[in-house]
Amino acid sequence: MVSSKLGKDVIALLYVLFFFLLYMAMGEYDLKFGFEPNAQVASQPGEHADSEQGEYNIFIDLTESMLYLFKGNELVKKYPIAQGKPSTPSPIGVWEIVSKARNWGSGFGTRWMGLNVPWGTYGIHGTNRPESIGRRASAGCFRMRNRDVEELYDLVPYRTKVVVYGGPFGNLGSQLVRLEPGDRNSHVLEVQKRLKRLGYYQGSLDGIYGEGMKNALIKFKKEHGLPMNHYVDWVTYKALGIIPFE
Repeated sequence: MVSSKLGKDVIALLYVLFFFLLYMAMGEYDLKFGFEPNAQVASQPGEHADSEQGEYNIFIDLTESMLYLFKGNELVKKYPIAQGKPSTPSPIGVWEIVSKARNWGSGFGTRWMGLNVPWGTYGIHGTNRPESIGRRASAGCFRMRNRDVEELYDLVPYRTKVVVYGGPFGNLGSQLVRLEPGDRNSHVLEVQKRLKRLGYYQGSLDGIYGEGMKNALIKFKKEHGLPMNHYVDWVTYKALGIIPFE
């Protein structure tokens, strides 16, 4: 019994250490390359920000479909979630809760906490399909059981940091998808960061493959002897130094 409790304590401490190392690394990366999500806090009638902002942090591990809630250095709660389907993946990165609402809409359960993802509407919410929890089943949002999301909703204030993790390198996981103009996802955001760091891209780090990124990519490909097209394929990822982990 004692050894079992000790093992759980060690795991909790490892998650705390990992969370803060990841949070610091990703935070410094975003600040270094100018990523400043511009979503504004949208409050609902009767909803107010907690006076202890910054006390709680959320870590979502997509490799486990689990949400971990930290208070300071302490892991206080963990909840199973449903994440995005392969065709509609969840947004990986460091976000903030910028909106909160009760009974936000049909299919979103009893609570909604919106994130400041710049290329779409994503959030942590309840569900009327509890059987989907633990699966890749959503359109990109993070589903929780209604009783769990109600508990989390009451604990965390606006501007709570939400770190979404899905892979060790570039936070992209083990799969690199081919990108083309019009795509909106975490892979686009990572490519934008790389191009910006190398001096090719001057636009917003918004995860949207638009005209500015097209021009930057063509210039990069020309100077590196790559095929002249608008696709970000394996050869392009490799040239940018983005290599997935096995």
